[in-house]
Amino acid sequence: MQNYWLMKSEPDAFSINDLKRLKRSPWDGVRNYQARNFMKEMNEGDLIFFYHSSCNPAGIVGTAKVCKNAYPDHTSWDKNSAYYDVKSTPEKPRWFMVDVEFVEHWSSIVTLAELKQHPELADMRLTQKGSRLSVMPITKSEWEYIVTLLKK
Repeated sequence: MQNYWLMKSEPDAFSINDLKRLKRSPWDGVRNYQARNFMKEMNEGDLIFFYHSSCNPAGIVGTAKVCKNAYPDHTSWDKNSAYYDVKSTPEKPRWFMVDVEFVEHWSSIVTLAELKQHPELADMRLTQKGSRLSVMPITKSEWEYIVTLLKK
């Protein structure tokens, strides 16, 4: 069964254009346990909304898909990495990542403010007050509704 996700990235760190240029990339550096656990649930072929965060305006800018299931995030073992974690080792990895593949860069953005205006998305994790996870599941109906917003 295909699942649907939303993954956030700051565009000055890694943007949809970066993914488009690379075609495929590891999604490393996630250091939140709940977000990590969501990535461990991802399966090859799952669809992803790519969300630009910490920018103005923040919002969904395109789509990607999971092209490799979760595996240990080696950046947590690299002492020179910003994502180094002394408690994570190759023998007992603490953090995981998936590989994602570019699908589409939209010509327009679906902003967080716009998403919050639709009662159909009131239960979406992203629109909830205090939602700060960088990786989160979304339902098939949320996915389909957001795609219809884009087409309007």
